[in-house]
Amino acid sequence: MRLSPDQLIFWQHGWIKLNGTIVFTWGLMLVLAVGAKLITHNLSTELKRTRWQNLLEMIVTSIEKQIEEVGLPHPEKYIGFLGTLFLFVALAAVCTVIPGYEPPTGSLSTTAALALCVFVAVPLFGIEEQGVGGYLKTYVEPTVIMLPFNLISELSRTLALAVRLFGNMMSGAMIIAILLTITPYIFPLIMTVLGLLTGMVQAYIFSILAAVYIAAATRTRKPKPKPEPAT
Repeated sequence: MRLSPDQLIFWQHGWIKLNGTIVFTWGLMLVLAVGAKLITHNLSTELKRTRWQNLLEMIVTSIEKQIEEVGLPHPEKYIGFLGTLFLFVALAAVCTVIPGYEPPTGSLSTTAALALCVFVAVPLFGIEEQGVGGYLKTYVEPTVIMLPFNLISELSRTLALAVRLFGNMMSGAMIIAILLTITPYIFPLIMTVLGLLTGMVQAYIFSILAAVYIAAATRTRKPKPKPEPAT
């Protein structure tokens, strides 16, 4: 039994390996890219639109509203990044119904890469919103003593993102593989459906946590209003 798609080797030449994680990851990215092109190639800006476009706009509007409720006032700036994270993790879970496929999110290298994307995106969005000085100032608030704790927090939450997603996705795949060897087919089929639901929940949690971190980095403090002079 493979614990990770890293152990599935398709091609190897010396120390260079083409394993399952790489193949399935690039396959998912290709599906996302081609799917995005096909879905958006015939969109209309006229009043008369297709039912498909109306459904697509409803979904995008709902996602933007969800991002705004997290605390990001301009969700259109972040929907590309957060939406891509969600779609990648969700598609990785959905494709588990394909025979021979193993979700790349069952590899710690993939989940670490996703967490590093969030780690890089948070300061980039924060600097864009507050400027370099304003963003760096948040590390020493309310006092400079908090600097090492804030830095540790940045690293620990990135590690937590990677390990949480890796653990949940890998454990689900392992449970299904074990059940296939010791029980009839119908029970693992039910567990597969539950695994798809779990994958969707994990995609939602991962993208929402990323949105929360970005919201914290882009939050600007409004100056306190000056008290009116007594008359």
